[in-house]
Amino acid sequence: MSKRHSHRRGSLAFKPRKRAISQMPSINFWPQSSEKRLLGFAGYKAGMTHIAFIEDGNSPNKGVEVSSPVTIIEVPPMCVYGVRGYKAGNVLADVLCSDMKLLAPLGIKKLASSDSSVLTSSTPDSIFVLVYAQPQKTGIGKKCVERMEIAVGGKDSKEALEYALTLLGKEVKASEVFKPGEYVDTVSVTIGKGWQGVVKRHGVHKQRRKATGKVRHAGTLGPWHPGYVQYSAPMAGQMGYHHRTELNKRVMKTGAGAEINPKGGFLHYGIISNEYVMLAGSVGGPVKRLIRMRKAVRMSAAPKVPDIKYVSTDSKQ
Repeated sequence: MSKRHSHRRGSLAFKPRKRAISQMPSINFWPQSSEKRLLGFAGYKAGMTHIAFIEDGNSPNKGVEVSSPVTIIEVPPMCVYGVRGYKAGNVLADVLCSDMKLLAPLGIKKLASSDSSVLTSSTPDSIFVLVYAQPQKTGIGKKCVERMEIAVGGKDSKEALEYALTLLGKEVKASEVFKPGEYVDTVSVTIGKGWQGVVKRHGVHKQRRKATGKVRHAGTLGPWHPGYVQYSAPMAGQMGYHHRTELNKRVMKTGAGAEINPKGGFLHYGIISNEYVMLAGSVGGPVKRLIRMRKAVRMSAAPKVPDIKYVSTDSKQ
């Protein structure tokens, strides 16, 4: 018999646990920033390693050298091919760059008239840049570019628009967006585990052998009334491949790939040849998957550059 006051199985915050619509995650909320900058970036998960650094902040280990796992994300430069303005939630206008070589990977063969006067003469609520990642510059074997939009910060929309127009038609690097010690939120699609039973999917207890002839099975799907199965009842179904956002990942370091590559390269990924971003802790998704990063929405502390003493480059084979 189950406990009357036992905790529920499976968080309702993640219902419905269905497969993500797209492997390219979307971001529906962006923080406010008075600084002229891009508020996000994207890269490809290469793997994990560990570092040793001097703990700072309010930790009990302050001033002590501690070891921490970190995730390495390869961030090839992103191309800014357009600027977009929003007003009242609707697209006001798009301004595309005139360089057809930059637009060719998107399949744009003919450029329609694109004038920035529509944006400069009006007062948009928010400004975004239209960018695409370049996976062909990495060693993951992907050729198709992945395009997205990234919010632009500024004191007002006019300042943000002026800054966005200066980036039009250029490549932007991650080191120009994020600094060591800053906090970011990661948005990704997690590792898919297929159809799983109720024990693995929700963590319910296995039944004893002589209970009902079934062991890895939920004891009940709910009360007699209401006379239907509620959505909160733990049941078998899809596990993994979910769209998830993780908050407050600290940027431990940024730099070039040659200094971070382990002997033999990262497992199932290879050698990093572009810039990288090192994030504290783990990040959702398998290696080679696109990871989107944005400026943290719940962390406003000034960045403190971590004092890193050691970065492991031992073989991961």
